[in-house]
Amino acid sequence: MNNVTFEKIQLNEVKELVKTHCLSSLGKDRIDQLNPSGNINVVKRRLDENKEARKIIENSNHIPLEGLFNVNMIIDKIEKGMILDPYELVKMQDFLRGSRKIKSFMLEKEFYAPTLSAYALNITECENIESEIEYCIKGNKVDSQASKELKKIRRNIGVTEDKIKERLNKFLTASGNKKYIQEFIVSKRDDRYVIPIKAPYKNEVEGTLLDTSSKGNTVFIEPKNVSKFSLELIHLKSEESIEEYKILSYLTELIFEKIKNIKLNIEIIAEYDMVFAKAKYSQNIKGITPKINDQGYIKIVDGKHPLLKGEVIPLNLEIGKNYRSLLITGPNAGGKTVALKTVGILSLMVQCGLDICAKEDTIINVFENIFVDIGDNQSIENALSTFSSHIKNIAEIINRSKFNTLVLLDEIGSGTEPNEGAALAIAILEEFYLKGCITIASTHYGELKRYATLHPEFENAGMMFDQETLQPLYKLTIGKSENSNALFISKKMGIRDKVLKKAKGYMDDKNYHFDLVKRSKITSSKKMDEEKKEKEIEIPIYQKGDKVKLLDQDDFGIVYKPVDQFNNVEALYKGEFIKVNVKRIELYLKATELYPNDYDLDSLFVSFEERKLDRDIERGSKKALKKIQKEMKESRKR
Repeated sequence: MNNVTFEKIQLNEVKELVKTHCLSSLGKDRIDQLNPSGNINVVKRRLDENKEARKIIENSNHIPLEGLFNVNMIIDKIEKGMILDPYELVKMQDFLRGSRKIKSFMLEKEFYAPTLSAYALNITECENIESEIEYCIKGNKVDSQASKELKKIRRNIGVTEDKIKERLNKFLTASGNKKYIQEFIVSKRDDRYVIPIKAPYKNEVEGTLLDTSSKGNTVFIEPKNVSKFSLELIHLKSEESIEEYKILSYLTELIFEKIKNIKLNIEIIAEYDMVFAKAKYSQNIKGITPKINDQGYIKIVDGKHPLLKGEVIPLNLEIGKNYRSLLITGPNAGGKTVALKTVGILSLMVQCGLDICAKEDTIINVFENIFVDIGDNQSIENALSTFSSHIKNIAEIINRSKFNTLVLLDEIGSGTEPNEGAALAIAILEEFYLKGCITIASTHYGELKRYATLHPEFENAGMMFDQETLQPLYKLTIGKSENSNALFISKKMGIRDKVLKKAKGYMDDKNYHFDLVKRSKITSSKKMDEEKKEKEIEIPIYQKGDKVKLLDQDDFGIVYKPVDQFNNVEALYKGEFIKVNVKRIELYLKATELYPNDYDLDSLFVSFEERKLDRDIERGSKKALKKIQKEMKESRKR
């Protein structure tokens, strides 16, 4: 399977919903790495784990996964030969304690969660490391009780600091020093004890000047009588750092000796966090664990797309038993694409080991591959049209498809000449069938509906449409195709019945009836004044749709009405109709060169609003349909 399938079917968005139920980044990372499996045994194990996790949640007050931080960065640091600081050691201690708790918790659930509880047997308990860290580290600092030497050093540090403070206090209280002192406090600079002295008296006080205030009014001097003890304190602090380093090294070494076991603990904890998140998600959506098979059979009973909100009309679909290819027809915006995506996302979710929102009778096939061609893949960078990019994608899918592959195709063969598109679509569907694929495709082509009716391994299905309200019902009916309802909507839009009747006839039997009009009604009289003939010979003949150059504007326009009796042509220029004398225009391109013979030239001059309304109706816009309904109601009232 590929990322294009995951993106089009929105699998990653579903995974984001599941991640909200994780208690640590370990579980979230595992869900990010989770991909659908094409192995039915793996999928069965995943679903069984999900069932067990739900039972545990239903029968427990809480799962002891809180506080289990991701310690992978700490492990990386140890493997690089670095020494852990007290904070990192405390985090590792918390993780090891949490691992021990989850192991005890899961082993107690062996009766109704045999698979998940078995994983706990591989968790290594490191109580000796926990106790050593707890003994040596207090308040994220190395405790004095961690070693006899550290205790001795810190005791000496305390004694030395007391001596320094005693002498400094004597200095502060000596009457002869009062005039020198800026503030009667003991301060610290560079971890050495100093007295704030007024700057003018800095040479009057014996000692070492260590700092000056920002304004220069105060200097900080270490009096001479404490210098000896300050040097001793510096030496003791150095010894303290060395001893702390030894203790931290010792604790880090203890962890390093068990690093393989701890890494396995991390993997198991991550798996537990992911499995319980999947179970919580299942509870949240009121999901079910469907039956699975690898025989190509899908039966979705009241299935719902997990990302749809509000009142969702469920999908009922079956394929793979009596037929292996399904063609879905129906109106634009009628739910065909949603139906395809629902089949795809439910299949991918199950293969990820996720429960789905459906009824218990649902059966999902485990596919080795799922490929989709959904949406507009037009590529400006590669200069590919929508049709070309779709065909390029389908060509890649054909090359990679084989037996036990699900193929979902939206509007197959569209975007090109209808006859060619329908023929190509049929050939593509045949190829997928011959490869043993399960194929579901949506289409508007009548030829494909007819083909599905005749082929024993193909079946039609339709998205239902309410002809009274012009609203799609979003319900799929198997064994019955649905029209795009273009004729019905055209009738509602005011196209005359006789025109629609002809269109229906052409759809049914392809027989065209040529009702010819007498030429005398559409040709002008042959009797013309000789002078008019000569003028007409001199005047170029412009036809509707001709592209002409407007000499005054030095720009181009399109002829709307040919030359009138005053030798003026009406042309469309920048959205407006203007009259221009034939002497002020030049022919650039004839309409016959610009457009096909059967091209509707009137469409060139239809207003933007009318074109927009036509497009909205064509794509099944609810807003446009409501507008039509409103106009119909108002016309009935009149």
